[in-house]
Amino acid sequence: MGLRIHFVVDPHGWCCMGVIVFVWLYNIVIIPKIVLFPHYEEGHIPGILIIIFYGIAIFCLVALIRASITDPGRLPENPKIPHGEREFWELCNKCNLMRPKRSHHCSRCGHCVRRMDHHCPWINNCVGEDNHWLFLQLCFYTELLTCYALMFSFCHYYYFLPLKKRNLDLFIVRHELAIMRLAAFMGITMLVGITGLFYTQLIGIITDTTSIEKMSNCCEEISRPRKPWQQTFSEVFGTRWKILWFIPFRQRQPLRVPYHFANHV
Repeated sequence: MGLRIHFVVDPHGWCCMGVIVFVWLYNIVIIPKIVLFPHYEEGHIPGILIIIFYGIAIFCLVALIRASITDPGRLPENPKIPHGEREFWELCNKCNLMRPKRSHHCSRCGHCVRRMDHHCPWINNCVGEDNHWLFLQLCFYTELLTCYALMFSFCHYYYFLPLKKRNLDLFIVRHELAIMRLAAFMGITMLVGITGLFYTQLIGIITDTTSIEKMSNCCEEISRPRKPWQQTFSEVFGTRWKILWFIPFRQRQPLRVPYHFANHV
């Protein structure tokens, strides 16, 4: 499956994504400047911790960008329906186009998306079949990066040895307490929000249910797991190799599963 670039013209989504990028940049600059580099220079922490911090930050940014610009599974205007799968397609009552079951019409984007989970303003894109795995990676690495930053902020004041070399003329040092309090506030807010979102996403994949299907409650049996969790996660990430579930740089390939089983509601 080739990567198709997808942009949504939505000022509200751009603002939300701008907030996420600002929080990422703020912490990626502040935490190393105040905590990591000074303590490393004085021998309080090993350099590997700095490498891990930037590694998680890069994975988080790549997942964010790719989840935002990757086509979530937009259906073409004249899709080719295999003859043996026509019974698993239906007519959209909004755009009057044929679509596979479990697809949904996004009113904000103006088109149908295969196995759409929801429209997320924080990535300014729909979360669908082709970018759901990237959205999960974004949630995971955002939570990991936030916990990592909060842990170092806590250790900076209550665990690490006091810094000896400090340039009090620097703005960032003179206003360190206020700057770190803002970083902690953003971190805690982000952690609470992303934990709830990540939990609902994991439950949805385990039960093979999208967020739209949960809200519509279109079928009672859809809330019951019908597949092993390894199978549902493999279908979302496009591979059965679990190590690849954590790599945002790769290309997703859909698993070959029976069409009626993958799209049954």
